[in-house]
Amino acid sequence: QFYPSVVYLTKSSPSLAVLYIQAFVFVLILAKIVRKVFFGRLRAAETEHLIERSWYAVTETCLAFTVFREDFSPWFVAMFTMLLFMKSFHWLAEDRIDYMERSPVITWVFHIRAIAMVLVLGTVDALFIHHAYRKLLMNVFSVNIVFGFEYAILLISTVSTFAKYLLHSIDMQSANP
Repeated sequence: QFYPSVVYLTKSSPSLAVLYIQAFVFVLILAKIVRKVFFGRLRAAETEHLIERSWYAVTETCLAFTVFREDFSPWFVAMFTMLLFMKSFHWLAEDRIDYMERSPVITWVFHIRAIAMVLVLGTVDALFIHHAYRKLLMNVFSVNIVFGFEYAILLISTVSTFAKYLLHSIDMQSANP
């Protein structure tokens, strides 16, 4: 009974819609958990920047993906959603490191979160770049090229954010900041 049930669920449009909505809710819950672990409570300015940048990112990315209309699939939607969440975490990381410059007291928890956040973001970016590169080597010229370039930009942003973090940390440790 399992196989016929799975076939029915994957062929029925209402069932697929429910499965996609459940997957999206799962991803939202996972994103909230990751945000809570790496960022704690968001400040009002961070939330405002996140919402403002999200509108531009969605519009810009959708325009870039219009070239690849024939590649539209559930995998594409999953990758697009992952890209948007990764961009939002990069923006939050940048805002949090910028906040470090203006904050008089930085706790050790902040430093642990900042380093862990940058390491995880950089690792995920590198993995997605490697995935796009592997697809390119297999002569699969598709939307993977755009995803690869997007993650390359995010990796450069992560390196820049980490450099800011290091410079701010060194500046805070010096006797004459």
